[in-house]
Amino acid sequence: MFLTDEQWELIKPVLEVPSKSGFGRPRAQARPVFEAILFILHTGMQWKHLPRTFPPKSTVHDYLTLWSQRQSFRRLLAKIIRRLVQNGRIDLEQCFVDATFSPAKGGGAGVGLTRKGKGTKLQVVVDAKGIPLGLSADAASVGEPQMVQGTLDLFAPGTDPERLIGDKAYDSDELDETLAELGIEMIAPHRRNRLPENITQDGRPLRRYRHRWIVERTIAWLGNHRRLLVRWEKHLSIYLGFSLLGCLMIALRHLPVS
Repeated sequence: MFLTDEQWELIKPVLEVPSKSGFGRPRAQARPVFEAILFILHTGMQWKHLPRTFPPKSTVHDYLTLWSQRQSFRRLLAKIIRRLVQNGRIDLEQCFVDATFSPAKGGGAGVGLTRKGKGTKLQVVVDAKGIPLGLSADAASVGEPQMVQGTLDLFAPGTDPERLIGDKAYDSDELDETLAELGIEMIAPHRRNRLPENITQDGRPLRRYRHRWIVERTIAWLGNHRRLLVRWEKHLSIYLGFSLLGCLMIALRHLPVS
C-alpha cells in the first residue's frame, strides 16, 4: 500500500469520478487505480507489465489522462500544502528554486533541443525544509527565468515565498523586477559577464545561497521515482501529472500523524 487510510481520506474528494449511468460494467474504484499510478511512478515500469493485482492498464491510463487534464494532481498538491501551512510545517522565509533536465524519448509537446539532447525541463520551488510548493514543466530550451512566473502561478493561495534563492541561471534583472512587484526578493549569484556597474547582489543576502543544497536534495528525492528520470509520455500534461504526484508524495511525508 502506498497510502494510509488517513492520507486517502484527504485525497479522495479531489479524485472523485462520476459514476456510470445505464448499463455496462461499473467504474473502477479510484483508490486502487490511484495506487497503480503511484506504482508506475515509483518503479518506472512499462504499462504492459503492470501487475494483475491492479486494475487493467487501460483503465489506469484512462484515469491518469482524465486526472491530468483536470489538473487534479495540481489541486491535490495545493490542498496538502495548505494543510501543512495551517499546521506550521511550511517555512516561507527563504525558498529555493532549481530546474532539472529529463531526456524525452517519445517526443510531443514541451520538448526542446539542448546540448544534452532533446528533453523537458522541470522546475521546482521548495520551502526551507525542502517541501515542494509548486512545479512546472516546459521544453528544455526554455530559460529558467522565463519559467519562474509559470511555476509560481501554480502555487496554493497564501504560499508565496518571502525570498527565492536560485543559482546563476536565475541572474536576471527582469526576473528581479517581476518578483519584486509580487513582494518576493530574488537572490542569485551574478553571471561572470556582469559589468561591475550592474552589480545588484551583495554579500549578506548571498549568504543564504549556501543552503541551496536543499532544493538539490528535493530533486534527488523526485529522482527516486523512476518514471520521472526519462520522459516517455508524448502528452506533456501526463508527464507533468506524474511529476506533481512525485511532489505530492514528498509533501505527504510531512503531514502530522494523528
